[in-house]
Amino acid sequence: MVRLIIGVAQPVVTMTCQKKELPRGENRMQDISKSIEACAARYGEQAAAMRDYLVAGQDAALALDNRGPIEFDASGKLAQHILDAYSKYGFYVFTGVLTEEECEDIETDMVALKASFPVAPDSTVDVEGRPALGSDSLTPHLVWSKPLGDPLGGTQLANGRHQIKMFEPEATADTPLASPFILLGSLRFSDACLRTYAHPELLRVAEAINGEDFAPFNEALFIKEPGIGAAVSWHQDGVTHWDSPDFDENIHGFNFMAQLYGSTAVNGVWVLPGSHKLGKIDIKDLVSSSKSERIEGAVPLVCDRGDVVICNRQALHGSFPNSGFEPRLTVNFGFHKRSSVLGVKGGGIHSNAQVFDDEIIARRSRVLGYAIASRKERFPEETAYEYKPFTEQSLSFVWDDAARADIHDYNRDDLSI
Repeated sequence: MVRLIIGVAQPVVTMTCQKKELPRGENRMQDISKSIEACAARYGEQAAAMRDYLVAGQDAALALDNRGPIEFDASGKLAQHILDAYSKYGFYVFTGVLTEEECEDIETDMVALKASFPVAPDSTVDVEGRPALGSDSLTPHLVWSKPLGDPLGGTQLANGRHQIKMFEPEATADTPLASPFILLGSLRFSDACLRTYAHPELLRVAEAINGEDFAPFNEALFIKEPGIGAAVSWHQDGVTHWDSPDFDENIHGFNFMAQLYGSTAVNGVWVLPGSHKLGKIDIKDLVSSSKSERIEGAVPLVCDRGDVVICNRQALHGSFPNSGFEPRLTVNFGFHKRSSVLGVKGGGIHSNAQVFDDEIIARRSRVLGYAIASRKERFPEETAYEYKPFTEQSLSFVWDDAARADIHDYNRDDLSI
């Protein structure tokens, strides 16, 4: 079994999701005023500056023209205003993507997952003494952190891409010593997440950005419990292609971030708009010029339950410890252009560094076939997505026990670049 040390199951908070589709750009806002005050209070003499940063950032995020439902034009192509805004800012908030039914499926899985988490980072059993989730894994799965910590910042983990250490507020005495905040290889642990991975409209977006032969990247759950959830220091995800002669704004792919409980200025990811076009950024210098970790110009990803963000992996982004009262659970999954991974040696962050050939890409793509099959069973009224590399080879998939066994440790082949 492989563990990353960064637990106890926390209560699941249920929020009501309205099924009605909103006009493009409109949103339902959580009232996070109490969370903003609670978060700011932990920053001592910097409390007022942190409060102002959170409020101004949220206002700035909501003023951007990169929010609305997924739309396609008459020819079936992703709407041009979405493509333009994504290119301009490096992210787009798709509103109302997941139905309440799909959100509830994920929620049900999360209750079961948390009950099966090991009781501590070095434990192999859950709170009932049963084999813990992932105890038979050969690949990394749970990443742990001390409450409100920043386990990656300022370290050489993940190739040292988290260049600075975020402020770590002191947690209350009743929090656990450590708690999981990332679950890697999430599709093998949650059928609901597997089905979300095959959402037909999201896959059509992936095709629009990365081509109809797009390739998978990596999947994870980010768990940001109130008063516990760890920070993720400012970073850019890309590793391998910064100096490529073929460098462009999409060469390192993107992540979808589906929000189960919404996302706020306090608990959510912050992004520096347009930074995906700037190449490799000196984050230490940027923080120095901003005179704090509150990077000037950055905005939070403000979302409601069921919203899904598409975020360019080259964009500078990070998140503060969740010192507020709202939870965040993000179903994270990404895709690449095939030309970005075929014949390329991986960066060694999410999987062992290896040259990605056709065989590895095909093997890593099988989970998408199983996901599409699983979603067909759960939502038979939908028109399933047809993935060109499968149709060209007349491949078909069935979601059954054999398929479940086939994706055990599937993330050993994450296409990490």
